[in-house]
Amino acid sequence: MRHAACSSWINLFRRQNFVFLTGDLGFGALEPLRDEMGQHFINVGIAEQNMVSVAAGMARMGMSAWIYSIAPFCYARPFEQIRNDVCLHGLPVKIVGNGGGYGYGTMGSSHHALEDYGTLLSLPGMRAYVPIFAADVDPMVKKMAQESHPAYLRLGRCERPKEYAIPPYAPWRRLLTGGGTPALVIGPLAGGVIEACWILPEGHRPEIWGLCQLPMTAYPPPQAFIDLVRLRRKLVVIEEHGVHGSAGQMLAHTFLQNNISLDSFVHMHAVGYPSATYGSQSFHRKECGLDKNTLLKILTG
Repeated sequence: MRHAACSSWINLFRRQNFVFLTGDLGFGALEPLRDEMGQHFINVGIAEQNMVSVAAGMARMGMSAWIYSIAPFCYARPFEQIRNDVCLHGLPVKIVGNGGGYGYGTMGSSHHALEDYGTLLSLPGMRAYVPIFAADVDPMVKKMAQESHPAYLRLGRCERPKEYAIPPYAPWRRLLTGGGTPALVIGPLAGGVIEACWILPEGHRPEIWGLCQLPMTAYPPPQAFIDLVRLRRKLVVIEEHGVHGSAGQMLAHTFLQNNISLDSFVHMHAVGYPSATYGSQSFHRKECGLDKNTLLKILTG
């Protein structure tokens, strides 16, 4: 998704000026953006807290500012600066974190982002964008550039199944029709779920929905999704994020507020490190039950 984002930023810069700050990261992906932007592309070095404060100062002066790093380095390390310098002043700084969830695999917990959008959405005015496919990145960048509030873009690895036709972008959208258990998936995990389910007979396979924008107070569930859940009275929510501050918690709160009752609500989410061992993203997903085989059993069980 980094390459898709790079192309989107280049096209955006050709239409409007903005500054792009990186914390000494993006090698092998962002060089075309650096070459296009010239002095508007700034490598601040390994100084993430300073990077956020500089971006806030630029935004205060009326400039459009984007910051980029590995996800934990742009939301966890500089959290105080995001809170005090950006959000408490309502400044439209755009934060881009690469490698959401277990994306950095064997590099360990310091590089994993298991509480990123939940943490950031606790701050005033923040919005979060979690692309499912690389094709989602361009409309997200365009939307973020137009917004007057702070926002976070969580990048990952596109897992679109071959020959799968991606439906038009929307905050909420139906990704796969089916007569079985409804599922709501956040982020690239949806690709594996679709791949596992679409070979099943349509009358029995799960109906898969994708969610790309948070919080739900700003982007509430569409009526078609609510009607589906009310009809089938069950739902599985799937996300590569911890339970606290998760989309699953937000949705449960939304259901309670709107008197939507279910017979079954299953939330599949990151659970940290059950074996106290580090491995690939696939290894960690399997430990958490987020691999496509386990999810298929839950969805069709």
